[in-house]
Amino acid sequence: MPVDLSIKKVPDDVAERLRARARQNHRSLQGELLSILEEAVEVRNTMTIEKLLERGRERGLSTPDESTAWIRQWRDER
Repeated sequence: MPVDLSIKKVPDDVAERLRARARQNHRSLQGELLSILEEAVEVRNTMTIEKLLERGRERGLSTPDESTAWIRQWRDER
């Protein structure tokens, strides 16, 4: 069930920039705000460099060429 949200005391300059952004994207202000919220809570892949290095070491990769091939394969599988 949809929920009504309210943001109070939005500064005039912020509200005007939101309106301009909505116009630019051919949306209503409501539609633009919903789009911003959806993007903000979108689940993203959070692969960090540290995790990537750990995965490479676990797989026994030792040269840049091996690592590059593995990264490309991983990226293409997403």
